[in-house]
Formats: sequence, C-alpha cells, structure tokens
Amino acid sequence: MNALLAKTGTEAVHPVARRLLAELADAPATPARLVVVAPGGYGKTALLGALDRGYRAAGVEATLVDDADQLGEEDLARLSTLATTAEGPIVLAHRPNAGSEALRTLGEAFGRQAPQIVLTPLGPDEVAALARQLTGRSVDAKTAAALHTRTGGVPRLVERVVTGRLSDFRAELAELDEDVLRYLIAAEAGAGRNLDLLCALLGRSPDRLPEIVDGARATGLLDAEDALLPVAAEAVRTYGPPARRLTALQQLVELQLRNGLPVLELAKSLLDTGSSGSSAAAAFAAAAGEALPTDAKLAASLYEAASEAGTRDALVTTGWARAAALSGDLDTALRLGDGMLSAADLDTRAAGAEIAATVLAHRGELARSAELYRWAGLCAAEPNPDSADGADDFTGPSPSAGEGYRWTGQGAVNAFAAIALVGTGELAGAREVLRTPAPGMAPTLFAGAASRTADGIAESVTGHGTESLSTLVGAAAMLEPSGGGAPLPDSPAALAAIVGLHTGELGLAESVLTRALASEVGGDLLATRHRLLLGWVAMTAGNLSTADEHRNAVAASGRLEARDELFFATLELGLARRASDLVGLQRSWDRAYQASMRQQTDLFTLLPLGELAIAAARTGAHAKLARQLERAHEMLDRLANPPLWTVSLCWHELHAAITLEDRATVEKQLTALAGFADCGRYPSALARAASCWLAVLSGTFEPDTISAAAAELHELGLGWDAARLAGQAAIRTSDRKAMVQLLEAARQFQGITNRRESHVPEPTAGAGLSALSERELEVARLVVEGLTYKQAGSKLFISGKTVEHHMARIRGKLGATDRRELLATLRELLTKPDPS
Repeated sequence: MNALLAKTGTEAVHPVARRLLAELADAPATPARLVVVAPGGYGKTALLGALDRGYRAAGVEATLVDDADQLGEEDLARLSTLATTAEGPIVLAHRPNAGSEALRTLGEAFGRQAPQIVLTPLGPDEVAALARQLTGRSVDAKTAAALHTRTGGVPRLVERVVTGRLSDFRAELAELDEDVLRYLIAAEAGAGRNLDLLCALLGRSPDRLPEIVDGARATGLLDAEDALLPVAAEAVRTYGPPARRLTALQQLVELQLRNGLPVLELAKSLLDTGSSGSSAAAAFAAAAGEALPTDAKLAASLYEAASEAGTRDALVTTGWARAAALSGDLDTALRLGDGMLSAADLDTRAAGAEIAATVLAHRGELARSAELYRWAGLCAAEPNPDSADGADDFTGPSPSAGEGYRWTGQGAVNAFAAIALVGTGELAGAREVLRTPAPGMAPTLFAGAASRTADGIAESVTGHGTESLSTLVGAAAMLEPSGGGAPLPDSPAALAAIVGLHTGELGLAESVLTRALASEVGGDLLATRHRLLLGWVAMTAGNLSTADEHRNAVAASGRLEARDELFFATLELGLARRASDLVGLQRSWDRAYQASMRQQTDLFTLLPLGELAIAAARTGAHAKLARQLERAHEMLDRLANPPLWTVSLCWHELHAAITLEDRATVEKQLTALAGFADCGRYPSALARAASCWLAVLSGTFEPDTISAAAAELHELGLGWDAARLAGQAAIRTSDRKAMVQLLEAARQFQGITNRRESHVPEPTAGAGLSALSERELEVARLVVEGLTYKQAGSKLFISGKTVEHHMARIRGKLGATDRRELLATLRELLTKPDPS
C-alpha cells in the first residue's frame, strides 16, 4: 500500500489525508465507509487518486466518488443504496453544502459509524513543507509565514503561487456559478459585508443569500471570516471575466450612488477597468471627494478618471487641481489652475488663481503668487451671475462628496496674498489686503489659521517682532485638526519655524514642525518643507548627525520644487562647512548657487542666502552673490529693516567677511548688529558675539568675555556657533591657561557627542595625525612641501590668514613649542605611517 502515499499530478496530498492513507495501508480490505469534506483546492481529488491506486494495487474493489455535491438527486439516491449493500470500501468526497438535502440523506445512509474527514487549511510549517515538496527548494520561516498569509494555507493556492500558475484562475473563475462569481467580485470590491448591497446586486432576499455564500465558501477562496484570501482577491481582480466584473462593479456603484452612500472602495476597484459613462464618472468624482482629506494622490487619480470617463465640469477640474497640488504633482496642478483662469464662472477663476498662486509660491515666485492671490480675492468680491444663490459664500469642502472643493474663500486668499506681499517687502500692500472685507465667509478653522498666520507675519516686520512667534504657533495649532485638506503656499508651522530660527527659539521651532509632520498639515506638498526645516533647526543647533538624517530622508523623497531645492542645497552646504569638508563644500556649491538663481529673494529665504554667503566666501565665489545680497537689503530697507529678519542676515554676512578677512565689512556688520542690541535677547547676544569675533580677529580679547558671549549663544541653542567662537579664540591666544579654559568651554558648548564634528582642537601633545581634521591634514601637507601660507590658501580657496590659524591649531594639538618644532614633527609624521 505504499502507493497510497503517492501524488496525483503536481498536487500534493494533504497532511491529514496522508495520515488517513497510512492507517488504511495496514488493512486495505476493510469495508471502510468514509466521507471527505473540504472546499475546493484542499486536496480531496489527490486523496481519492491515491486511494484508487492503493486499492487497485491491493486487489480491493472500492467505490470512490469525487465531487458528490455536483451529482443529481438520482445519482445520489443510487449511492445511498450502494452505501448499505456494497461489501467493499466506499469513499465519498464533496465540498461543504449545508443546503443540500440530498447530501444529508446520503450521509445518513453511510451511517453514524462512517467517519467524516474534514481537510483544514495548512499551518505555516506545513506550507513550508508543501512548497519544498513542489519546488525542491526550502523556504525560511519568514517566507513561509508570508506565503501562509497570502494563501490562507489552502494547498491549491500554495501550489499556484510557488509554481507561478496564477493564470489558472482565469478558467476556474469563468466556470463559476454566476451568482457566486458576482459575490466574489463584490467581496473583492469591499462590499462583502454589506447585506443590503449584496441582496440588491444578486436579486435575492436576505434569507436566500446564505445559499450563495455557501457556494463561495466551497470555492476555497474565502478565509474563516468569509473574506477573500489575498491571492484570491488578486485573482478575481486580475483574472476574473472582465465584462462580468465590470458589469457587477458598475451595478454596485450605481446602487451606492442611488442611496447616497460612500463609494470610495468600489470606485477604487473600477480604476483599472476602463469604465466610462455618466455613472462611472459620478462614482469617480464622489470617491475622489471622499479620498481627498486623507489620500490626495488617490484623489487625484480618481478625479483624473472622472475626467476621462466624461465629466469635465469645473468642480471636478478644481478638485483634481487641488488633489494634484496636495500630492506634490505641481505640474498638473499648475496646468489645470492656469486653464481655469479664463473660465466664465467667477468661482472657477478664483479657484484657478488660488491653485496657480500656491504652486508659484513653492516655485520661488512669491511676487507673482501674491498677484494671483489678490486677483482671486477680487474675483470673489464680484457678483457671480453663473452661481446659485449663496455659492459665492462657499468655503471649505462641499457637502456632497462628488462636488470636491471649490476654493478656500476670500478671507483665506487675502491672507495668503498678505503673507506673500510681506515676504517680498510690500507691507503697505499687505495691510491694504488685510483690511479688505470678506462678507459672508464662514469662520472655519482653515480661514482662521490663514488670517492668524498673516497677522503673525505682519507683526514680524513691525517693532521687535518677537510676539509674532506666539501668533504663528497658535495658527499652526489651529490648522492641525484639518490636516491636509487644502493646498497651502506655506504652512503656519513652517513660517513659525523660520521665525524661530531667526530668534533663537530652536526648541519651539522643532516642536511645531514635528507636530505639523505628525498631523500631515499641507499633505505631501509640505511634508518635505517641514522635514527640511527640521534639518535646518538641527544644523543650527549643532546637531549635525540629526540634520544629516533629515537631509537623507528628503533626498530619498524625489524631485524638489525651487524653494525646497534651495533649502536642501544650502542645508548640504551648511553641513559640509560645519564638518570642515572642503570637497563636500565645493561639490554642493554649484547646486546651491543655481538653486538660489531660480528663487526670487524674499523674506523667508534669508537663512539659505546667509549660508550661501558664507560658503561663497569659503570657495572664492562671493562676488557672484553681491546682487542677491543687495536685493535682500533693498527688500529689508522697504520694510524699515525689521530686527527679527535683518539681524540673522547681518550675522551671516559678518561671518562671510571674517572668512574673507574683510575687516571693513566686519566692522560694518558689527555696527549694524550693535544697532539692534536693544531689540531683544537674540539680537543683543549676536551683537555681543560679533564684537567678540572682531576682538578675536584682532588678537586682543579677554577670555572671560569670550566665554560669556559664547555661553549666551549656547543658551539660545546656537551650540555650534558658541563652540566655534570659543575654539577660534583658543587657538589665537598665547596664554596657555586661557587656551585651556576656552577649549574646555568650547567642548561643553559643542557637546561630547559631537566632538568629532566640532572645530574644537584637542590640547593633547603627541596625539599623531589622527588628532588632525581632514582640512588640517591638507594644510599641513602643503606647508611641509614648502608653500607659503598665502600659496597654500590659494590652493585650498581660503586666505593665508586662515592657513595660519589652522597651523596654530595643529601646533596646539601636537604639543609643539614653536614653528620649527611643529614643521619637524609634521615632516616626521607625514613621511611614515601613522601608528595610531
């Protein structure tokens, strides 16, 4: 009876069946009565095939009946008689069918002593064994678990997956009973639990629906909870008869639309069918409205499908444009928005102008963005003869999911216009826009947040402006519950973070950005902006590894728009500068410079411009930025040089001048910073630090004064700046005690964990080349080769004075007492391997 353990074709015998075969092998002539019950694909046929071969080999006449559930009543009656009269073994196999009276009668004829063998799904270990048996290759536990999840442990499904025969589903599904197939299609579309929808689709009363569900269970494609197994859902979607599937899906959609119920899940199933016509278009549009608040990319696909299906009205076009903008597809958003500008309907024109203005803000065209926002507000102020009563008062999402969004309302676009106008130095125009009434506008959270953001930005350029941070943080909190519901030119959180960076409130900036990311404010469109600014906050604080993590996350996200490209490129530039990575600095310079040329100079990009100015000084390209810096100061002059924005630019220009050893410009920037010393703690701290820098460059300074100024910078979160000031003072003093004091302070400011990234020299004599940074090694090699400080600096694109400072730091690290000893030590170290 070893033949009982054979296989039939490629389908392996179920483990339960194997145990049964082993038992029967010992007594093949016993007149057994067996009933084997299992859905399709569980191995009934394989079991009967093995039994047939085994009984034949043993010379036993047996009756084996497969698919008994498909026999007619006459055949089942003959089997009932045979069950009571035959002397040999009888084995009956069938799919579960609780509604079959004939099967119940046959079971009674077999008698209570006839065991019923139920084949159950395989476990993960059994799936692994079956996969190995079918392919000859072992699978690990993780792969077996994934295979089990996908197939539910149904042997036939496992076989089709591991042997790549999923196309076999095509013929199987085509042969199914029409009602069972329609049920499976409905289940794949997400309607398997909706009894009312199923009854309407199948034309059955609720009491007759179980018959069809039983038929679906018998296919072996459902799990224990009557949900389609993952591979079965894939099969229905991919290999189901296309025309029958499309018909069933359209009927489901029409039923849902008729009842005013959600259609998103059903419409998603229609996306790949090429469905068109009014009902399909209406379904796609309604589904897009449902998807927009949570999945802008899906909403954009659905709006596009609605348009292709035949609906190209203004509401669908507007919804598509908004969804495209929220998902980051600004090319599509701008194309659609620009096309809407010439529409006859004023609402459509306003929505088109708003979309185009949003895109242009992200592309660095803030002045043009302001112009379009103002035009959108003017459209809203005119009576709209093409709108129904009250349509001009619309703001926010339409009550009907199928209507999508019209536009955010006059109050919001006026606020966005004001923000853009302030950002380009046009405060008077911004005040005029903010005074423009917006009658009838609903006081939504979105409109309130937009208005409050505009107020905060206006506050930032008047007086000391520090109170604006509180206003902006409040606006960000108002917007968090609405998440990504509407495209924004910028978020309150991003603007609050920029103000925080300009005022030394780095902790607050990090917090508001983290909350905005978690709440998905602005959707995918602003997620990159928020992460980039988190990188900037970390870099400013001296947490270079954290900043690099944010940079890497943004780099993996794909294409960047002009404004984000500028922040990304200058973040890379700043990280390279702080790590003394000359190669990285030069590599990043061209990208950052080109990004700045594609971005208009505005208030919100002064930080990248400042970082670019320092890098330009380091790479010898400072002349290229002269006009951009002039435009920045012209803009600040128009705003009467607000301290909050002007101080940071002056601080960056001071450091660019220090790098260039341009004493006149250093003194000019010092005077400018001193003029803001009474404008708050942050300007005061930078002014004192600037004065200390001038003293350090002159070589005449008090160590205690330097330490105090650096400590103040550190308290404001500027750890890297604090450490650099103290460290540079340390290498310029001849007082050994003062040097040690300043070095210790610098290490504390920079933090032990960032020591490798710092510019703080280590006073450890005899430490070897491992104590020197990459830049210091470059300087040392050139000087040892006989170049003067000026010649070495020319090769490295730095000044001779900077080379001299590097050599002073190297002397401190190597413990050399004078220049002769230093050169002798370097020659020795550079001509033999470093033992460290």
